[in-house]
Amino acid sequence: MDNTFGSIYRTTTFGESHSKGVGAIIDGCPSDIEISVDLIQKQLDRRKPGTSKLTTQRNESDTAVILSGVENGRTLGTPIAVVVMNNDFRPDDYAEFSNVPRPSHADFTYKEKFGIAASSGGGRASARETIGRVISGAIAMQVLANFGIEITAKISQIGEVKDDWALMQKEVEKAVSEKDSIGGVIKCICKNVPSGLGNPVFDKIEAMLAQAMLSIPAAKGFEIGSGFSSSVMKGSEHNDLFVMKNGTLRTQTNNSGGVQGGITNGENIEFSVAFKPTATIGLAQKTADYDGQIVSLEGKGRHDPCVAIRAVPVVEAMAAMVILDCLLRQKAVDDNIDSTKYMYNREIIYSS
Repeated sequence: MDNTFGSIYRTTTFGESHSKGVGAIIDGCPSDIEISVDLIQKQLDRRKPGTSKLTTQRNESDTAVILSGVENGRTLGTPIAVVVMNNDFRPDDYAEFSNVPRPSHADFTYKEKFGIAASSGGGRASARETIGRVISGAIAMQVLANFGIEITAKISQIGEVKDDWALMQKEVEKAVSEKDSIGGVIKCICKNVPSGLGNPVFDKIEAMLAQAMLSIPAAKGFEIGSGFSSSVMKGSEHNDLFVMKNGTLRTQTNNSGGVQGGITNGENIEFSVAFKPTATIGLAQKTADYDGQIVSLEGKGRHDPCVAIRAVPVVEAMAAMVILDCLLRQKAVDDNIDSTKYMYNREIIYSS
Protein backbone atom coordinates (compact mmCIF):
# COMPACT_ATOMS: atom_id res chain seq x y z
CA MET A 1 0.00 0.00 0.00
CA ASP A 2 1.18 3.52 -0.77
CA ASN A 3 0.84 5.28 2.56
CA THR A 4 3.35 8.09 1.99
CA PHE A 5 2.61 11.39 0.25
CA GLY A 6 5.05 14.08 -0.91
CA SER A 7 8.61 14.24 -2.22
CA ILE A 8 10.49 16.54 0.21
CA TYR A 9 7.78 17.20 2.78
CA ARG A 10 6.73 13.58 3.20
CA THR A 11 3.80 12.30 5.22
CA THR A 12 3.14 8.68 6.13
CA THR A 13 -0.19 7.97 7.81
CA PHE A 14 -0.79 4.83 9.87
CA GLY A 15 -3.54 3.01 11.73
CA GLU A 16 -6.98 1.59 11.08
CA SER A 17 -10.35 2.89 12.19
CA HIS A 18 -10.61 0.40 15.08
CA SER A 19 -6.91 -0.19 15.79
CA LYS A 20 -5.29 1.13 18.96
CA GLY A 21 -4.42 4.43 17.33
CA VAL A 22 -3.92 6.46 14.16
CA GLY A 23 -1.49 9.19 13.24
CA ALA A 24 1.30 10.40 11.02
CA ILE A 25 5.06 10.45 10.62
CA ILE A 26 6.26 13.61 8.89
CA ASP A 27 9.74 13.79 7.37
CA GLY A 28 11.35 16.73 5.59
CA CYS A 29 9.90 19.50 7.75
CA PRO A 30 12.41 22.38 8.09
CA SER A 31 14.03 22.75 11.49
CA ASP A 32 13.61 25.52 14.04
CA ILE A 33 9.96 26.17 13.13
CA GLU A 34 7.68 27.13 15.99
CA ILE A 35 4.91 24.55 16.21
CA SER A 36 1.78 25.03 18.31
CA VAL A 37 0.15 21.82 19.51
CA ASP A 38 -2.98 23.90 20.12
CA LEU A 39 -3.19 24.75 16.41
CA ILE A 40 -2.83 21.07 15.52
CA GLN A 41 -5.57 20.22 18.02
CA LYS A 42 -7.80 22.99 16.66
CA GLN A 43 -7.70 21.41 13.20
CA LEU A 44 -8.31 17.93 14.62
CA ASP A 45 -11.31 19.22 16.57
CA ARG A 46 -12.83 20.51 13.32
CA ARG A 47 -12.89 16.98 11.88
CA LYS A 48 -13.65 15.26 15.19
CA PRO A 49 -16.75 13.02 15.26
CA GLY A 50 -19.71 13.63 17.53
CA THR A 51 -19.60 17.43 17.44
CA SER A 52 -23.13 17.85 16.06
CA LYS A 53 -26.19 15.88 14.97
CA LEU A 54 -24.96 16.28 11.39
CA THR A 55 -21.95 14.01 11.97
CA THR A 56 -21.27 10.49 13.24
CA GLN A 57 -21.86 10.14 16.98
CA ARG A 58 -18.66 8.16 17.60
CA ASN A 59 -17.22 9.60 20.82
CA GLU A 60 -13.51 10.29 20.40
CA SER A 61 -11.41 13.04 22.00
CA ASP A 62 -8.91 12.91 19.09
CA THR A 63 -6.13 14.27 21.31
CA ALA A 64 -2.81 14.63 19.50
CA VAL A 65 0.36 13.42 21.22
CA ILE A 66 3.69 14.43 19.66
CA LEU A 67 6.18 11.59 20.14
CA SER A 68 9.23 13.00 18.37
CA GLY A 69 10.65 15.73 16.17
CA VAL A 70 9.52 18.71 18.25
CA GLU A 71 11.27 20.00 21.37
CA ASN A 72 10.32 23.03 23.40
CA GLY A 73 7.79 23.95 20.74
CA ARG A 74 10.25 23.98 17.81
CA THR A 75 10.98 21.45 15.09
CA LEU A 76 14.30 19.62 15.21
CA GLY A 77 14.46 18.75 11.52
CA THR A 78 14.03 15.08 12.41
CA PRO A 79 10.94 12.95 11.72
CA ILE A 80 7.87 14.22 13.55
CA ALA A 81 5.67 11.42 14.89
CA VAL A 82 2.19 12.21 16.18
CA VAL A 83 -0.39 9.72 17.42
CA VAL A 84 -4.08 9.89 18.32
CA MET A 85 -5.40 6.96 20.33
CA ASN A 86 -8.71 5.30 19.45
CA ASN A 87 -11.08 4.78 22.36
CA ASP A 88 -14.69 4.29 21.25
CA PHE A 89 -14.73 0.79 19.72
CA ARG A 90 -17.95 -0.93 18.67
CA PRO A 91 -16.82 -3.84 16.48
CA ASP A 92 -20.21 -5.54 16.88
CA ASP A 93 -21.69 -2.77 14.68
CA TYR A 94 -19.82 -4.34 11.77
CA ALA A 95 -20.69 -8.00 12.31
CA GLU A 96 -23.33 -7.94 9.58
CA PHE A 97 -20.71 -6.84 7.04
CA SER A 98 -18.43 -9.84 7.59
CA ASN A 99 -19.94 -11.67 4.63
CA VAL A 100 -21.63 -8.75 2.85
CA PRO A 101 -19.57 -6.11 1.05
CA ARG A 102 -21.18 -2.71 1.52
CA PRO A 103 -22.34 -1.19 -1.78
CA SER A 104 -19.94 1.54 -3.04
CA HIS A 105 -17.64 0.90 -0.04
CA ALA A 106 -14.06 -0.37 -0.17
CA ASP A 107 -14.93 -3.66 1.56
CA PHE A 108 -15.01 -5.61 -1.71
CA THR A 109 -12.00 -4.04 -3.42
CA TYR A 110 -9.72 -4.29 -0.35
CA LYS A 111 -10.55 -7.97 0.01
CA GLU A 112 -10.00 -8.52 -3.73
CA LYS A 113 -6.58 -6.86 -3.58
CA PHE A 114 -5.20 -8.12 -0.27
CA GLY A 115 -7.21 -11.28 0.38
CA ILE A 116 -8.03 -9.95 3.84
CA ALA A 117 -9.73 -6.88 5.27
CA ALA A 118 -10.02 -5.19 8.65
CA SER A 119 -12.86 -6.84 10.54
CA SER A 120 -14.47 -3.57 11.59
CA GLY A 121 -14.66 0.12 10.86
CA GLY A 122 -13.46 0.03 7.27
CA GLY A 123 -9.79 -0.22 8.24
CA ARG A 124 -7.54 2.07 6.19
CA ALA A 125 -10.49 2.99 3.96
CA SER A 126 -12.18 4.68 6.90
CA ALA A 127 -12.28 8.47 7.12
CA ARG A 128 -10.50 8.03 10.47
CA GLU A 129 -7.28 7.61 8.47
CA THR A 130 -7.51 11.33 7.64
CA ILE A 131 -6.46 12.22 11.19
CA GLY A 132 -2.85 11.74 10.10
CA ARG A 133 -3.40 14.05 7.13
CA VAL A 134 -4.89 16.77 9.31
CA ILE A 135 -1.94 16.55 11.70
CA SER A 136 0.58 16.90 8.88
CA GLY A 137 -1.44 19.66 7.23
CA ALA A 138 -1.65 21.62 10.48
CA ILE A 139 2.13 21.49 10.76
CA ALA A 140 2.54 22.45 7.09
CA MET A 141 0.23 25.44 7.54
CA GLN A 142 2.37 26.67 10.42
CA VAL A 143 5.44 26.50 8.18
CA LEU A 144 3.62 28.27 5.34
CA ALA A 145 2.57 31.05 7.73
CA ASN A 146 6.23 32.15 7.67
CA PHE A 147 5.62 33.07 4.02
CA GLY A 148 2.21 34.64 4.56
CA ILE A 149 0.43 31.78 2.78
CA GLU A 150 -3.12 31.14 4.00
CA ILE A 151 -5.40 28.21 3.15
CA THR A 152 -9.12 28.12 3.92
CA ALA A 153 -11.92 25.81 2.78
CA LYS A 154 -15.67 25.73 3.28
CA ILE A 155 -18.75 23.73 2.31
CA SER A 156 -20.13 25.33 -0.87
CA GLN A 157 -22.85 22.81 -1.72
CA ILE A 158 -24.82 19.94 -0.18
CA GLY A 159 -27.14 18.08 -2.48
CA GLU A 160 -28.68 20.63 -4.83
CA VAL A 161 -28.31 23.53 -2.35
CA LYS A 162 -25.45 25.99 -2.80
CA ASP A 163 -23.97 28.70 -0.56
CA ASP A 164 -26.71 28.70 2.10
CA TRP A 165 -25.62 26.86 5.23
CA ALA A 166 -29.07 26.92 6.85
CA LEU A 167 -30.67 25.25 3.84
CA MET A 168 -27.72 22.88 3.45
CA GLN A 169 -28.18 21.76 7.07
CA LYS A 170 -31.80 20.95 6.31
CA GLU A 171 -30.68 18.74 3.43
CA VAL A 172 -28.48 16.75 5.81
CA GLU A 173 -31.23 16.53 8.44
CA LYS A 174 -33.63 15.25 5.79
CA ALA A 175 -31.14 12.55 4.79
CA VAL A 176 -30.77 11.53 8.44
CA SER A 177 -34.53 11.27 8.90
CA GLU A 178 -34.68 9.00 5.86
CA LYS A 179 -31.77 6.84 7.13
CA ASP A 180 -29.87 7.95 4.03
CA SER A 181 -26.81 10.07 3.21
CA ILE A 182 -26.05 12.96 0.89
CA GLY A 183 -23.06 14.32 -1.03
CA GLY A 184 -21.40 17.73 -0.98
CA VAL A 185 -18.79 20.05 -2.43
CA ILE A 186 -15.93 21.83 -0.67
CA LYS A 187 -14.33 24.96 -2.09
CA CYS A 188 -10.75 25.86 -1.13
CA ILE A 189 -8.81 29.10 -1.59
CA CYS A 190 -5.05 29.37 -1.12
CA LYS A 191 -3.96 33.00 -0.70
CA ASN A 192 -0.56 34.68 -1.04
CA VAL A 193 0.94 31.76 -2.97
CA PRO A 194 3.93 33.08 -4.95
CA SER A 195 4.33 32.56 -8.67
CA GLY A 196 6.66 29.84 -9.94
CA LEU A 197 5.55 26.81 -7.90
CA GLY A 198 4.87 23.54 -9.71
CA ASN A 199 6.81 21.67 -12.37
CA PRO A 200 6.06 20.64 -15.93
CA VAL A 201 5.10 18.18 -17.23
CA PHE A 202 3.76 15.55 -14.83
CA ASP A 203 4.18 17.43 -11.56
CA LYS A 204 1.98 20.37 -12.46
CA ILE A 205 0.70 21.83 -9.23
CA GLU A 206 -2.94 21.28 -10.18
CA ALA A 207 -2.11 17.64 -10.95
CA MET A 208 -0.54 17.29 -7.50
CA LEU A 209 -3.53 18.97 -5.90
CA ALA A 210 -5.89 16.70 -7.82
CA GLN A 211 -4.02 13.60 -6.64
CA ALA A 212 -4.05 14.90 -3.07
CA MET A 213 -7.75 15.70 -3.08
CA LEU A 214 -8.89 12.54 -4.85
CA SER A 215 -6.93 10.47 -2.32
CA ILE A 216 -9.32 11.67 0.41
CA PRO A 217 -11.96 9.06 1.27
CA ALA A 218 -15.25 9.62 -0.64
CA ALA A 219 -13.76 12.31 -2.94
CA LYS A 220 -15.09 11.84 -6.47
CA GLY A 221 -14.41 15.07 -8.34
CA PHE A 222 -11.84 17.86 -8.62
CA GLU A 223 -11.90 21.11 -10.56
CA ILE A 224 -9.64 24.14 -10.49
CA GLY A 225 -10.54 27.65 -11.56
CA SER A 226 -13.40 27.64 -14.07
CA GLY A 227 -13.20 23.83 -14.17
CA PHE A 228 -15.86 22.05 -16.18
CA SER A 229 -17.65 25.29 -17.01
CA SER A 230 -14.66 26.26 -19.17
CA SER A 231 -15.72 23.60 -21.67
CA VAL A 232 -18.68 25.73 -22.76
CA MET A 233 -16.79 29.04 -22.87
CA LYS A 234 -15.01 30.80 -25.70
CA GLY A 235 -11.37 31.77 -25.44
CA SER A 236 -12.33 35.44 -25.44
CA GLU A 237 -14.49 34.76 -22.37
CA HIS A 238 -12.08 32.50 -20.54
CA ASN A 239 -8.71 34.20 -21.05
CA ASP A 240 -7.29 35.94 -17.98
CA LEU A 241 -5.99 39.22 -19.41
CA PHE A 242 -2.83 40.65 -17.90
CA VAL A 243 -2.71 44.01 -16.14
CA MET A 244 -0.10 45.84 -14.09
CA LYS A 245 -1.01 46.11 -10.40
CA ASN A 246 1.33 47.89 -7.99
CA GLY A 247 4.25 47.28 -10.32
CA THR A 248 3.51 43.58 -10.71
CA LEU A 249 2.01 41.81 -13.71
CA ARG A 250 -1.26 40.22 -12.62
CA THR A 251 -4.51 39.06 -14.22
CA GLN A 252 -7.91 40.78 -14.36
CA THR A 253 -9.83 37.54 -13.83
CA ASN A 254 -8.90 34.16 -12.36
CA ASN A 255 -10.47 31.52 -14.58
CA SER A 256 -7.13 29.72 -14.42
CA GLY A 257 -7.53 29.26 -10.68
CA GLY A 258 -4.08 30.65 -10.00
CA VAL A 259 -2.27 28.13 -12.21
CA GLN A 260 -1.09 28.36 -15.81
CA GLY A 261 0.93 25.64 -17.51
CA GLY A 262 0.98 23.77 -14.21
CA ILE A 263 2.83 26.64 -12.48
CA THR A 264 1.38 29.18 -10.04
CA ASN A 265 0.94 32.70 -11.43
CA GLY A 266 0.64 34.60 -8.14
CA GLU A 267 -3.16 34.74 -8.07
CA ASN A 268 -5.21 32.84 -5.50
CA ILE A 269 -5.33 29.09 -6.09
CA GLU A 270 -9.03 28.23 -6.18
CA PHE A 271 -10.41 24.71 -6.51
CA SER A 272 -13.37 22.56 -5.51
CA VAL A 273 -13.68 18.93 -4.43
CA ALA A 274 -16.86 16.85 -4.78
CA PHE A 275 -17.68 14.17 -2.20
CA LYS A 276 -20.09 11.31 -2.77
CA PRO A 277 -22.79 10.35 -0.24
CA THR A 278 -21.52 8.15 2.60
CA ALA A 279 -21.70 4.53 1.45
CA THR A 280 -22.94 3.00 4.72
CA ILE A 281 -26.60 3.93 5.31
CA GLY A 282 -29.38 2.71 7.60
CA LEU A 283 -31.86 2.39 4.77
CA ALA A 284 -32.38 -1.24 3.78
CA GLN A 285 -30.83 -2.15 0.42
CA LYS A 286 -31.03 -5.34 -1.61
CA THR A 287 -27.52 -6.47 -2.48
CA ALA A 288 -25.45 -9.65 -2.73
CA ASP A 289 -23.16 -11.25 -0.15
CA TYR A 290 -19.76 -12.75 -1.01
CA ASP A 291 -21.51 -16.01 -1.94
CA GLY A 292 -23.73 -14.20 -4.45
CA GLN A 293 -26.89 -14.62 -2.38
CA ILE A 294 -29.34 -11.70 -2.34
CA VAL A 295 -29.62 -10.16 1.13
CA SER A 296 -31.13 -7.07 2.72
CA LEU A 297 -28.47 -4.85 4.23
CA GLU A 298 -29.01 -2.11 6.83
CA GLY A 299 -26.05 -0.22 8.29
CA LYS A 300 -26.18 -0.37 12.08
CA GLY A 301 -22.99 1.58 12.88
CA ARG A 302 -22.38 5.28 13.47
CA HIS A 303 -21.72 6.97 10.15
CA ASP A 304 -21.66 10.51 8.78
CA PRO A 305 -24.79 11.42 6.84
CA CYS A 306 -22.63 13.85 4.84
CA VAL A 307 -18.92 13.10 4.84
CA ALA A 308 -18.10 16.47 3.23
CA ILE A 309 -18.84 18.32 6.49
CA ARG A 310 -15.88 16.86 8.39
CA ALA A 311 -13.69 16.80 5.27
CA VAL A 312 -13.16 20.59 5.24
CA PRO A 313 -9.98 20.54 7.40
CA VAL A 314 -8.77 17.49 5.44
CA VAL A 315 -8.96 19.45 2.18
CA GLU A 316 -7.07 22.32 3.81
CA ALA A 317 -4.46 19.89 5.11
CA MET A 318 -3.80 18.23 1.76
CA ALA A 319 -3.54 21.62 0.04
CA ALA A 320 -1.00 22.78 2.63
CA MET A 321 1.05 19.61 2.19
CA VAL A 322 1.16 20.09 -1.61
CA ILE A 323 2.06 23.77 -1.48
CA LEU A 324 4.77 23.30 1.15
CA ASP A 325 6.24 20.40 -0.82
CA CYS A 326 6.31 22.55 -3.98
CA LEU A 327 7.84 25.44 -2.07
CA LEU A 328 10.64 23.25 -0.72
CA ARG A 329 11.21 21.64 -4.13
CA GLN A 330 11.40 25.04 -5.81
CA LYS A 331 14.68 25.94 -4.20
CA ALA A 332 15.87 22.54 -2.98
CA VAL A 333 16.52 24.13 0.39
CA ASP A 334 18.17 22.65 3.48
CA ASP A 335 16.34 22.08 6.75
CA ASN A 336 16.78 25.57 8.21
CA ILE A 337 13.88 28.01 7.87
CA ASP A 338 16.21 31.02 7.69
CA SER A 339 18.00 29.41 4.76
CA THR A 340 14.63 28.70 3.19
CA LYS A 341 13.74 32.38 3.30
CA TYR A 342 17.21 33.39 2.05
CA MET A 343 17.34 30.92 -0.81
CA TYR A 344 13.78 31.72 -1.81
CA ASN A 345 15.35 35.02 -2.93
CA ARG A 346 12.23 36.73 -4.16
CA GLU A 347 9.66 38.89 -2.46
CA ILE A 348 6.41 37.09 -1.82
CA ILE A 349 3.75 38.65 -4.01
CA TYR A 350 0.58 38.71 -1.95
CA SER A 351 -2.74 38.04 -3.59
CA SER A 352 -5.53 40.50 -3.11
